[in-house]
Amino acid sequence: MSKRNKKAKNHRKNEITKGIFTVLEKEPNKSFNYKQIAAKINITDAQDRNTLIKRLTQLKEKKRIQEVDRGQFKVLDNTKTYYEGTVDLTGKGHAYIVVDGMDDDVFIPSNKLNKAFHKDKVEVFIYPRKKSKKIEGEVVRVLERYKTTFVGIVDMQKTFAFVRPTDFRMYTDIFVSKDKLADAKDGEKVLVEITDWPDDVDSPFGRISQVLGVPGEHDTEIHSILAEYGLPYSFPEDVQKFADGLDTSIKEEEIRKRKDLRNVLTFTIDPKDAKDFDDALSFQKLENGNYEIGIHIADVSHYLQKDTILDDEAYERATSVYLVDRVVPMLPEVLSNNACSLRPNEEKYTFSAIFELDENATIRNQWFGRTVIDSNERFAYEEAQHIIETGSGEIPEEISIRETAYKVSDEVVEATLKMDELAKILRDKRMDQGALSFDKVEVRFNLDENNEPVGVYFKESKDANKLIEEFMLLANRKVAEFIGKQKPKKTFVYRIHDDPDPDKLMALNGIVSRFGHKLDFKDKKTISSSLNKLLEDVKGKREQNMVDTLTIRSMSKAIYTIDNIGHYGLAFDYYTHFTSPIRRYPDVMVHRLLQHYLDGGKSANAEEFEKKCKHSSDMEYLASSAERDSIKYMQIKFMQDHKDEEFRGVISGVTEWGIYVEIISNKCEGMIRIRDIKGDYFIFDEREYAIIGERTKKKYTLGDEVTVMVKNTDLIKRHLDFALIPEDTK
Repeated sequence: MSKRNKKAKNHRKNEITKGIFTVLEKEPNKSFNYKQIAAKINITDAQDRNTLIKRLTQLKEKKRIQEVDRGQFKVLDNTKTYYEGTVDLTGKGHAYIVVDGMDDDVFIPSNKLNKAFHKDKVEVFIYPRKKSKKIEGEVVRVLERYKTTFVGIVDMQKTFAFVRPTDFRMYTDIFVSKDKLADAKDGEKVLVEITDWPDDVDSPFGRISQVLGVPGEHDTEIHSILAEYGLPYSFPEDVQKFADGLDTSIKEEEIRKRKDLRNVLTFTIDPKDAKDFDDALSFQKLENGNYEIGIHIADVSHYLQKDTILDDEAYERATSVYLVDRVVPMLPEVLSNNACSLRPNEEKYTFSAIFELDENATIRNQWFGRTVIDSNERFAYEEAQHIIETGSGEIPEEISIRETAYKVSDEVVEATLKMDELAKILRDKRMDQGALSFDKVEVRFNLDENNEPVGVYFKESKDANKLIEEFMLLANRKVAEFIGKQKPKKTFVYRIHDDPDPDKLMALNGIVSRFGHKLDFKDKKTISSSLNKLLEDVKGKREQNMVDTLTIRSMSKAIYTIDNIGHYGLAFDYYTHFTSPIRRYPDVMVHRLLQHYLDGGKSANAEEFEKKCKHSSDMEYLASSAERDSIKYMQIKFMQDHKDEEFRGVISGVTEWGIYVEIISNKCEGMIRIRDIKGDYFIFDEREYAIIGERTKKKYTLGDEVTVMVKNTDLIKRHLDFALIPEDTK
């Protein structure tokens, strides 16, 4: 029998098998004989009828269906061959369907996708499983599109155009008729919306909703990143007008409703280029020898009233987006940079968490409520760090944000040093309780006036950063505890972080053991302490960034929800986000709920807030994806000017199509395709995290150091390809 005939025969057998399950599952309480099944799936010829009879017998023997009477077949109880799942498309055009509760993903060949795209929710039919083979199936129908708009490039024809999506997972172009081109020109980058996909045509129909510009130009590419994730980059005119019309003046009658802290020493510590200062710290020593430290957060909810177009817009955005060259704010500038920014020597409305701490950083008293403050000083992290390191208030010109050297008052120096001391005690307590210490290196770019990258630097977290972090964590934790421990239970917004997946931790252990590290799986505490030891041990080593990244990937994802399970990474039983309402909508919800409960209000609608939590988590994911893409874009742009240079790098990923290499000096990551590695034919070994030469047995393994040069940069597709420089040629 020819291969083609055999393939056709197997295909027909699969079709008949699918038909059997379709009939039996449609009416699971009825039984059918082969004639009834044949009639329902339109089998008329003898060969197909014989195949049907044979398959019924085979399926019964394999206990896939049951014979309830002689020749009468019925679906097994709990037998199911149709599932709902989410599409995960590969770069090669095949897909895996991720089904909740199923251990293995369902493989779908490209010709069985039935017009499903990446991340669509679909119904999938699973073929009867063959021994030792992966689960396979086909998409029956698309239940819900993940998205219907795509960024692409116009390919103009005479009377119509095709738009070629830039997403490598998008396997089809989109047909656009002449009247739906929106004045787009050939070769321009656009946002196209799919409007229809008739059964009898190859390409979906669409309309161009936005012209983004010329591919490769800076603004075009940044706007493309935002458009790909459905993120806006400007406010609608009516929203901007509403925000500009807000009364942001400080009123005496409002001050009288608040705790007045305008005479308490207060200051902000932020990045030197920050424009929105949404948190401030106050400090005073009490007569009993304890310290009162206030964490004061911009009272955004005072201005952002419910059921307004401004609130609707903030909710839809849910978060500010931090790209390499700009911030796309959640709130218009009149709030984010003006009314709600805690600038020095300006009276501001705040929502505060105030704590009385003793010398051991034990909390003796706490208070939550609305306040008014007048910040005395604004510091950059570098300036606060200088005070901590030297104990001096003399700020030198080279780190000053005031363009000249200046002196800080003794009381500010005393406050900074004492808060640093208390923050370190709080941090030590957290670590003792099993908190994880992630100090992952963050890449930043020095940009010129045209947003061209002229250098790379790494953001470091020093004592001044950790001082702010520790008091923000304290406020977030105590606000969550304050509501979470109340009886009867009240609806609240929590930030939760589930325990890590044991399988992912085992895989991580397999990788880090190659570098002489080991995880201890005895119990929850030993896992945390061994993870911390791992993160500490790799600091400054070539594998640090790779190990940090892999460790983060082994963790569960933190999300917002009303169902509290605690925060694994921070080792807190209760945790929320209270401290950044300028840039995170969940913090606005927390402020509103906290005030509602302080006023004696009843428990809020659980269903409404869980829906808002889900939306906020989803938008956070999209924003972080856009942020990562913008960094990748800038890395490629930076590497374009370094094509003739050799770089040392670490193999950060190994796949069947190539190895990923991260350059040690600038953390830029690119790929060496297997087909481009000379001297042998290399095969991917999944267990070894390596590619191995078939003839020479030369091995390239995760964590190995290699030398590379830039081979190709593609700003439009955001691809960075390296060429491997053999060791013996150096």
